[in-house]
Amino acid sequence: MEFLKSVSHPEEIWALVRFKLGFCKSVLPDNDVSTMSDSMKKCYDYLNKTSRSFSAVIQSLDGDLRHAICIFYLVLRALDTVEDDMTIPIEKKVPMLKTFHRHLHEPEWNFTESKEKDRMVLVDFPVISKEFRQLAPLYQQVIEDICKRMGEGMTVFLVKKVDTMEDWNEYCHYVAGLIGHGLSRLFVASGFEDAIVGKELNVANSMGLFLQKTNFGQKLHGIGTQ
Repeated sequence: MEFLKSVSHPEEIWALVRFKLGFCKSVLPDNDVSTMSDSMKKCYDYLNKTSRSFSAVIQSLDGDLRHAICIFYLVLRALDTVEDDMTIPIEKKVPMLKTFHRHLHEPEWNFTESKEKDRMVLVDFPVISKEFRQLAPLYQQVIEDICKRMGEGMTVFLVKKVDTMEDWNEYCHYVAGLIGHGLSRLFVASGFEDAIVGKELNVANSMGLFLQKTNFGQKLHGIGTQ
């Protein structure tokens, strides 16, 4: 239905086609790297290296919201890398996840022991945290709050098994629904959305759960066909 609405705006259809075919740079707003700090350039480089699906979408945003969501993604990618790393003993991992948000205010903190493929965001975390501290206070508050809540939620399921649909929904809320909460609140902080969007978060949470379950289903399908 939304696609049909674009029939009266053929330029939108052309932009969608070009985006789908991989010509995304031709439809993205100008992201002038010459005006960026070296650390912000690195952040976009890490974004491109660690995200296949979100990188182009994030870079299609305008103004300071683009930088805020780039940092939001990288902070949570670093947190998720800690959770995923099975080489970190649980007695070390639990306090790391619970206190991870505090490292946003520690200029020198990094973690070099991870064996995960995205370990770069932990090794070079000072670059990410530096740009976090350059963001507007409202953006910082949202990112730190979501990071704190997600880290605490992740620790629950390090020791708790997912036995019921309620457990599954709770886990997906922590690792994906909260991302929807954060994005809604960041858009409100930017002024691009009305305040009500940051308060009525059920839809954002449901979308997060849908995406997480879809992603998990794709992984299961891939394992089953190997």
